[in-house]
Amino acid sequence: MTARLRRLPLRLATGAFIVNSGVGKLGLDEQSAAGVQAMAANAFPPLKSIPPGVFGKLLAGAEISIGAALLAPVVPAAVAGAALTAFSAGLLTMYVRTPEMHEDGSLRPTQQGTAVAKDSWLLGIGASLLVDAIVSGECRADCGRADSEPAADE
Repeated sequence: MTARLRRLPLRLATGAFIVNSGVGKLGLDEQSAAGVQAMAANAFPPLKSIPPGVFGKLLAGAEISIGAALLAPVVPAAVAGAALTAFSAGLLTMYVRTPEMHEDGSLRPTQQGTAVAKDSWLLGIGASLLVDAIVSGECRADCGRADSEPAADE
């Protein structure tokens, strides 16, 4: 139980923030979706092949799903943490691969890159959830299996 309680603030604040971001993207018009897609495709070129409207809906769905996983207490911390870590790693990859987002020869953000650079806190939270799940004994060889028993402190 103590493990769940100590993770509650991280999961609630982050989950609510990400769900809200995803819900906001559900209504993206074609031009806005194309702009977001262009930034993402700069880091991940295969994304160019997806129609902008579809890309916007997929991104919105991914954000809502990750946020919901963080908010749902039945989703193990390791699973929610892994999803958040992967998503935030993608955001930070986009940041690093987009020269306009950071100063030349540095990772220090430009004004344009500050919004994405701030997402580094998501990586920290995802990694914290993963580490906590491992240290608390939740994540064993059967980590993430639906039929695995919770750790003693849950």
